[in-house]
This record gives sequence, C-alpha cells and structure tokens, in this order.
Amino acid sequence: MTNHARAPRHLASSPFRPDPEPIVPEFEVADLVNHDSHGMGRVTHVDSSAVMVNFGAQTVRVPRPFHKMAKL
Repeated sequence: MTNHARAPRHLASSPFRPDPEPIVPEFEVADLVNHDSHGMGRVTHVDSSAVMVNFGAQTVRVPRPFHKMAKL
C-alpha cells in the first residue's frame, strides 16, 4: 500500500479559500542564482525536475521546488 502526499480536496461549500498554487520560478542556462546553503552560482543545465548549478568548487543538482534558491 502506497501513501501519496496529496493536498486535501477543496469542497465547494467550504467557507475557506483553497491554498494558492505555489509559484515555482523558471531558470535558464547561464542565470546567476543565490542558494541559501551554497551561495552564488550559475545555472549550467535545466531539466523538467531540477537544475544543475555550478557554485565554483562544486556542481549541485537542485530539485524542484526551489525553496532555497533565487535568481539574481
């Protein structure tokens, strides 16, 4: 039996609004980015599920959603 993490279904009769969809930033090759743990780097490869970022000393694969990374 698998346990999938799903958002609860929003009922039309509910007085509360559903949670907004999270905005996932789009990155392109050669974008400068800042990561909370690794610092400043440059995007080297873009994939549908992650990006590869060169931080000088190492290249790191950062998966979606990019909570700790921002475009400069």
